[in-house]
Amino acid sequence: MTGSTVRPPAYQQLADELRAEITSGRLQPGERLPPEPELCVKIGVSRSTVREALRLLASQHLIVTTRGVTGGSFVAHPDAGQLAEGLSTGFSLLAHSAGVGLADLLELRRALEVPAAGLAATRRSEAHLTELRGSMFDPSADDLETMLGAHSVFHRLIAKATGNPLFELVGRPVYQASYGEEVVAELPPDYWHRIDADHRELVDHLVARDAEGATRTATRHLDYIAAAASTPSGG
Repeated sequence: MTGSTVRPPAYQQLADELRAEITSGRLQPGERLPPEPELCVKIGVSRSTVREALRLLASQHLIVTTRGVTGGSFVAHPDAGQLAEGLSTGFSLLAHSAGVGLADLLELRRALEVPAAGLAATRRSEAHLTELRGSMFDPSADDLETMLGAHSVFHRLIAKATGNPLFELVGRPVYQASYGEEVVAELPPDYWHRIDADHRELVDHLVARDAEGATRTATRHLDYIAAAASTPSGG
């Protein structure tokens, strides 16, 4: 009928209500949701509707459900890796759309990576340094796929080393999306050697807790990527 509004299914409405309770903080991490029978009476829906709503929230990593005498559905503790999964799909779709180009991606990376490098230099732990060293690639021996993956992991670890989970949450989908290099037909012959050198220099600044040097290297790193992407090899 013209002008009518299609109501979402009952389980979706219930999931939306519970999600609002969780995201607003009214239900805290670790807090138990009302039992299924209580939700049925409170909301006025069937048990199957409640279970479908809970399954939806669990798939979105908002709740965890346990079995047994002390079991039930509990508000999940936030995890940057899991939360970023939801962001990654939408971010990747947008990053590959006609309205978003490499320049847009690099602009966002600059807003994230430069301050993250400075924070990581002052806050990093020895464990962070170990992880960063383990993410290095060999530009003389590794193939493109390996180097692309290592490049992505390296910058995710820099975000992690800030000690601010929001950097990790926002940064992860950025580095899981198209990174730029694979859409450029011809990169300079020494491109990956330069990327590797920048990564190693950045780690040196983190070792020395040199925030100024780290932000300077991060800025130059992105300047080089932007210039290489806009200037074909031999041009």
